Amino acid sequence: MGHVEISHLEYYLPDGRVLFDDASFRVGEGSAVALVGANGAGKTTLLRMIAGDIQSHGGTVTISGGLGVMRQFVGTTGREDQRETPGALPPDASVRDLLVSVAPPRIAKAAKAVDAAELAMMAQDDEKTQMAYAQALSDWADADGYDYETDWDVCTTAALGMPFDRAQFRGLNTLSGGEQKRLVLEALLRGPEEVLLLDEPDNYLDVPGKRWLEEAIRSTSKTVLYISHDRELLSRTAEKIIAVESGFGGGGSSVWVHGGGFDSFHEARKERFARFEELGRRWDEEHAKLKKLVVNLRQAASVSHALATRYAAAQTRLKKFEEAGRPEEPPREQSISMRLKGGRTGVRSLTLENLELTGLMKPFDLEVFYGERVAVLGSNGSGKSHFLRMLAGDDSVKHTGSWKLGARVVPGHFRQTHAHPELFGRTVRSIVEEEHALSRGAAMGALRRYELDRQEEQKFESLSGGQQARLMILKLELSGVTALLLDEPTDNLDLESAEALQEGLEAFEGTVLCVTHDRWFARSFDRFLVFGSDGRVYEAPEPVWDETRVVRDR
Repeated sequence: MGHVEISHLEYYLPDGRVLFDDASFRVGEGSAVALVGANGAGKTTLLRMIAGDIQSHGGTVTISGGLGVMRQFVGTTGREDQRETPGALPPDASVRDLLVSVAPPRIAKAAKAVDAAELAMMAQDDEKTQMAYAQALSDWADADGYDYETDWDVCTTAALGMPFDRAQFRGLNTLSGGEQKRLVLEALLRGPEEVLLLDEPDNYLDVPGKRWLEEAIRSTSKTVLYISHDRELLSRTAEKIIAVESGFGGGGSSVWVHGGGFDSFHEARKERFARFEELGRRWDEEHAKLKKLVVNLRQAASVSHALATRYAAAQTRLKKFEEAGRPEEPPREQSISMRLKGGRTGVRSLTLENLELTGLMKPFDLEVFYGERVAVLGSNGSGKSHFLRMLAGDDSVKHTGSWKLGARVVPGHFRQTHAHPELFGRTVRSIVEEEHALSRGAAMGALRRYELDRQEEQKFESLSGGQQARLMILKLELSGVTALLLDEPTDNLDLESAEALQEGLEAFEGTVLCVTHDRWFARSFDRFLVFGSDGRVYEAPEPVWDETRVVRDR
């Protein structure tokens, strides 16, 4: 059994600001502990320090039992330079590459040696390269690589519906985000590492996948520390909650441990805030009394020298009281305001006639009218993201039949995987200013509403997943779109941001089509378009969460 313990951890951002100055907690053997908090508070940075991706500036990290890591962004970043994203794979990476990336070091090293030897054989098939290839295969066997291939066969069958020998060279860019996540989770849960760090493992999973994950976390004997914003998953799996809370005035984030589950977390946090308030009130009252006493004794001492000693003692007492400082300020609460405007369009926003997504779903008809909110539901790999990409104008999505947007319908697409290589290397403020012709003041005002003003000089790739999501929603707001095509918009958003998005969508004057597996978020929609396991696309009066993997030749 493994454990994780961090003690007095410190970390400073590149601009010198404090992120953590004294973070401490322990995750005991065999426990499932959730790490929660606002986007940008430092949850992912904390996991990256534990994983060894970045070095802390103080304190210690202790891990026993071996470590398996699922990072926030699984798979590829869509660009050749991967340095900014730990664990990211090149754009042409395969299923096998993904499985190797989360395998134990000895397996990963042996697999890379086999790959290199095979490439050398393709370039020059002489005795030397043949011998090197034979040695690489021998090392692969010695590292138990063939046993791992048996495990990988179970993983690809469960996650992709096909055996490893058929799936291994399939490109990751042909898999949905949920399929990639499920594949990594299958591999880590079956691996030898006794401690797992999972950064938003439920993102992009469909509801059957989330239910599977809930059961896997509950039943595994491994020690699991994970980040999640899914309230149902937190309620079903977390034995303890570690909250990362942002401080005021650049004071850094603090870590608070709630010893109970998620169901009692909010009430305990409310009581904690009340204690902060009460301690602050008492300090203010005592401070006022001491100041008044000093003033009174100063006046009295000017008349009677016998009171000079009492006056000096009161001054000393006040000085020590002020030096001890006011009690710790309560963590800062988020305040996010999304002003998605939209605009009037034709009555029919979208019309589909006998549309078939080639190789994905059977032909179907659909009419969506101005102002409707349509949730697009179904299992991973059914074609939902392809559907939104087609409507956003992606010509690479193969289809038959016809579709058309209504008059004055201007679509805005929120992509599931945040694959925006064109934004890498650019700061948050420059993206908003340059792409939307805003003055610095207007740009900062918009960023402030989205709680991104303190990240104005950060590059896009250095933002947390939730901050990237908020920035992309802000870009949609500033673009003047009249129809929103949202692909899993709440996956990386913290609870406050997701609620702000829901409020923004309610005020949006336009049409919304949204792919989601968020059971709470889906209840706010008008219509439910379901991509069924039998290849049919149909409407349902309520959300449908039990559609399994689409039955098709793979």
